[in-house]
Amino acid sequence: MTFLGTDRMEVLRFVDHEADSPVVRYATLGMSGQPMTDPTAALADPVRGPRAELVLTVRGGVADTDKVLRTLAVLAVSPQVEGLVVVPGASLDVGEPLWPGAQFSSVLVAEPGGLVEDLELPEPMEPVAFLPLLPMTSNEAAYKRVHGAAALQERWLAHGTDLRDPGRRSVPLD
Repeated sequence: MTFLGTDRMEVLRFVDHEADSPVVRYATLGMSGQPMTDPTAALADPVRGPRAELVLTVRGGVADTDKVLRTLAVLAVSPQVEGLVVVPGASLDVGEPLWPGAQFSSVLVAEPGGLVEDLELPEPMEPVAFLPLLPMTSNEAAYKRVHGAAALQERWLAHGTDLRDPGRRSVPLD
């Protein structure tokens, strides 16, 4: 996809049929083409700065999650368009369901290095981090704003939340 004034953005789709139920991974391609720049910086450094791609993993065959492709492309161009620096612990809100019928309209950016290792680039460029995205319901996003990302992740763990389930409900927050 191409957005006016931005570089080309692609979203790749990978299906892993080895699991009990198919797992679908969506990964952006193109977000790391330019380093993310602090919007308050006087000049954008074309070489130095954090670089990232986004990765969303869901169980396949449960919902029409392929409709998330455009949404992921929009999130991936947000550093170029809005001057965002996407970092672990951040929330990205799209204002509408991530896919038709989804309970989620935002994602929590998780720590890199689990599913996909950082990609080293020649000096002085920083490595490309592959940032996992964890879908959040509106209640979970509100909880995260008040209590922080770590508290929400602890809540998910305590309740055994399947974050790959595209049809899951909000974790109990009381």
